[in-house]
Amino acid sequence: MTVPSTQAASRRVLRTHIPERAGQIGMSVRAADLSLRLDGGGHGLLDTTHFDTVRFPPPAWASSVFAEAAADGAMAYTPYRGHPQVLARVAQTLSPILGVPLSPNENIALTPGTQAALFATLSALVDEGDLVLLADPDYLFNERILAFLGARIQRIALLRDGTGTNLDLDAIERACADRPRLLLFSNPSNPTGAVYSAATLDRLGELAEQWDFRVVVDSLYCRLVYDESVPFAHLMARPGMRDRCVTLLGPSKTESMSGYRLGVTVGPPDVLDAIESVLSTMSLRAPAYAQQLMAHWWVDDLEFIAARIEELRRLHDTTLERFRRVPYLRVDPVQATAYLFPDVSALKLPDQQVAARLQRDASVVVSPGYQFGPAGVGHFRVCFARDETEWHDATQAMVEVLIALGKEQGLA
Repeated sequence: MTVPSTQAASRRVLRTHIPERAGQIGMSVRAADLSLRLDGGGHGLLDTTHFDTVRFPPPAWASSVFAEAAADGAMAYTPYRGHPQVLARVAQTLSPILGVPLSPNENIALTPGTQAALFATLSALVDEGDLVLLADPDYLFNERILAFLGARIQRIALLRDGTGTNLDLDAIERACADRPRLLLFSNPSNPTGAVYSAATLDRLGELAEQWDFRVVVDSLYCRLVYDESVPFAHLMARPGMRDRCVTLLGPSKTESMSGYRLGVTVGPPDVLDAIESVLSTMSLRAPAYAQQLMAHWWVDDLEFIAARIEELRRLHDTTLERFRRVPYLRVDPVQATAYLFPDVSALKLPDQQVAARLQRDASVVVSPGYQFGPAGVGHFRVCFARDETEWHDATQAMVEVLIALGKEQGLA
């Protein structure tokens, strides 16, 4: 058999390995992931890269709604953007939440998970060589998708101020002189758990209008916010942003519906037209039977979500208390999400080495900080949405490993 002389992976795929980060982490991002077997499989270890969907299952009605839709053969095919009746219900539900009137025919598309929403949106908006402003740190696949698309990335740091952690607005304003195509960030922030202030969003809206760029906001965790006294602010509701902002949402995390593969993209008509073109070549549609669950989302799960937030709040507090037993570890409480993002930079060890020790000696998989951008280096992310008993033992083992690493490095 003749073996092709050319490599199998395209240049686009090889760019997603992020080889330029080797100077910071010693190898490409993809090579570092492979060294830790970070492929989502867990490999028999306790995997904190995602929610425990056994301990935190979907709402009780999810499986019956799916089964009923699957029993109806007419539900197998829908328009690319989604089933019209479901889109109408989602538009009605999200309009008051996002603070803008939404047309089911013009402003919304259902996607195979929020990951596909992110890929389809960026593919619809970004050309080779376009400048994209990207929060740093932020969701690990943002950088990889932008690399696949051939974008130029300028990183925007997160700064702590009197209101919490926010995007560096001065850096964004300086970058505007280079005419960015768009700004991309998650709010609430994955991995930091920060919720950006209303003042920050107001200024972002002003800059986007002044300098004529789009903003893509991944708000997957906007239902999982712990301080209910302050309403979550959506950028789309700011003046002028309805036609400039794309918001990504979905039931994968807080509602534990990740297995149903559903996401929602909300944006202006011209962007949704382009996203539909991407969907038609990428996946055709979101899983058709699962789409029916979205008619119940944010409607029939309000008590379910309230109870879940309280359970996760307790887990947050106990996890924070346990990690703070490590003398050198810096770890802050979060405003949202089910993640903590401890700072282990005092160890002066590569993220891969810290993660590998936690795998080997504590049997726990964490998300090393390098995955989330250069500013994430020296951290790791854990999801504390776990079974309480199992998590008690796991965090105890992690604390012991981290203390041992500190002693090895000469830290008190």
